[in-house]
Amino acid sequence: MYDFSPSPEQDEVVRKTNEIMKQYIYPAEKEFSEEAGFPEDRMRALQSHVKEAGLWAPHMPKEAGGLGMGVVTLGLMNEILGRSPIAPRAFGTNAPDTGNHEILWLAGNEEQKQKYLVPALSGEVYTAFAMTEPQFSGSDPVQMGTTAELVGDEWVINGHKWFITNASRAAFVIVMAVTDPEAPPHQRASMIIVERGTPGMEIVRDVPVMGDSMGGHAEIRFHDCRVPQKNLLGGRGEGFRLSQARLGPGRITHAMRWLGIMQRSFELMLDRALHRETRGQKLADLEMVQEQIADSWADIQTTRLLTLKAAWEMDHDVDARTSISLVKFYGANALHRVIDRAIQIHGALGFSKDTPLEQFYREARAARLYDGVDEVHRVVVAKRLLKAFQAASHL
Repeated sequence: MYDFSPSPEQDEVVRKTNEIMKQYIYPAEKEFSEEAGFPEDRMRALQSHVKEAGLWAPHMPKEAGGLGMGVVTLGLMNEILGRSPIAPRAFGTNAPDTGNHEILWLAGNEEQKQKYLVPALSGEVYTAFAMTEPQFSGSDPVQMGTTAELVGDEWVINGHKWFITNASRAAFVIVMAVTDPEAPPHQRASMIIVERGTPGMEIVRDVPVMGDSMGGHAEIRFHDCRVPQKNLLGGRGEGFRLSQARLGPGRITHAMRWLGIMQRSFELMLDRALHRETRGQKLADLEMVQEQIADSWADIQTTRLLTLKAAWEMDHDVDARTSISLVKFYGANALHRVIDRAIQIHGALGFSKDTPLEQFYREARAARLYDGVDEVHRVVVAKRLLKAFQAASHL
């Protein structure tokens, strides 16, 4: 049923992606730091190489200015890009911008596309998506306290958001707010575009987090923040529907990048095992180390197959919600296990900042939280399997 054999066109994309990574991206990593990020002028230079190669924005259709080769191709690229903290932005496919590109393309009118999507998709500006609130579970987009009231020809927004990636440097924020409090739960919220510097939008702080890199996660308060009525993105009451359209592809893209992180960690593990000696033996000769290598390879290959299956389903318009939730929680835990084993085999070196493993490890812990915690995705998978079985069995 599933055929993951790459086409000649996909092989060429993979070849060109690896070439750019080796020639430009990996050498530039020495200029990156978690504290300062990566110099913008140097990022523009990297992006120009990607654009010249015709690999820019692989998540978007060709008519929007992207690569337009489908989700499986996106997966094949992202498992390469995930190996480097600077690669996703260099290729124009970094979160949370990718999801915002997709929503603007899907739901934006022509004026919104020209004003917001064009500069965002070109890589000129950062964007942000504001849904999570401190008072409510971030895994439930139905529950939120931020409101937007239509007064005349303006939306008046009041509320409190946090963990809003990129918000402190974004040109605009797409805000989820309740516009119809008396409507059914899934029709209460809408998406509204709020531009940087709009009076009433206060960036309180960047929330300090474990494993932060390339973009803070801001806390924002809205105090009678007024924006034009035309800044409504999509239809009124469509916020939940659009958020689900945004989050599904985002979750699988995370899993794609995790494959790159796992593979790079695994290669470091193999290299360490082959060169490190203890008590006159190479680590690679110890059965305990061999066991960790085998288990790590099993985790990588299982995650890869689950990810490609979900991507294949999306490319063929098959309902992929179960597969996406499955790879989201399984992949996040596999990522954590592989990096943990790599650190253990490195010993004290793995605990230091002399390898990327300690940064990978901190970021891996967050993977089990963002875009839905493990527990929520496990429940989604279980409920959908039970429902399908019941329907098939006529119980």
